[in-house]
Amino acid sequence: MSEPLLKLDRISTGYGDLTVLRDISLTVAAGEVLCITGRNGVGKTTLMRLISGVLPPQSGSIAMNGQDIAPLEPHARQHIGLSYAPQDSVTFAPLTLRENLTLHHKDHSLDRYQGLFRRFPRIEERLGQVAGTLSGGERKILAFCRVMAEGGSLLCLDEPTEGVQPENISHMAEEIRAAAEAGRGLVVVEQNLSLIEQAADRVIVIDHGEIVHQTRNGPDMRAEILEKLKV
Repeated sequence: MSEPLLKLDRISTGYGDLTVLRDISLTVAAGEVLCITGRNGVGKTTLMRLISGVLPPQSGSIAMNGQDIAPLEPHARQHIGLSYAPQDSVTFAPLTLRENLTLHHKDHSLDRYQGLFRRFPRIEERLGQVAGTLSGGERKILAFCRVMAEGGSLLCLDEPTEGVQPENISHMAEEIRAAAEAGRGLVVVEQNLSLIEQAADRVIVIDHGEIVHQTRNGPDMRAEILEKLKV
């Protein structure tokens, strides 16, 4: 059996002396979408910061394609194929949409975005507009397009649908599924059950820094998740 694209084994992390996540173990295969959900403040974003390299582990191990990536800084993880869109969408407010999409590519070409422009035509229509004038949902779409076009083998998206209109949430789900079908692995932190139902292969529910439920996408998935999300 081949190595999973991403593997966390009994990993814990937090901030200073505060442990937020405890003994988290999970895998993501190439071509798989793993959605992670849970109530606010239970450790979902902390997990994404751990995977992306923003936070170091306190214990346990994290590997990508069998390689220990715990010592790697975020830029080094990006270099080996890990692309990350944080919850606070990183857009450069004084720059245009075109500049936001091309700044990190040497060729400054928009060709890589043509498929995404068909899903989100308003982005292409407003390429000359300053990003700081966009709504919160539009900035999320801009950040989503940028990370989806990076070409990483592992895509990590933290709350991509926050503030996004339902029609565009469906377009995001279509892009996520297309990326998985192309052989990329995706970790998506999300509370929007519509996106989870449309995009996920598997779902993990986190509560109080621990995995409390795992399930595959199916007819009973929504009910299972809602049951676990009860306060």
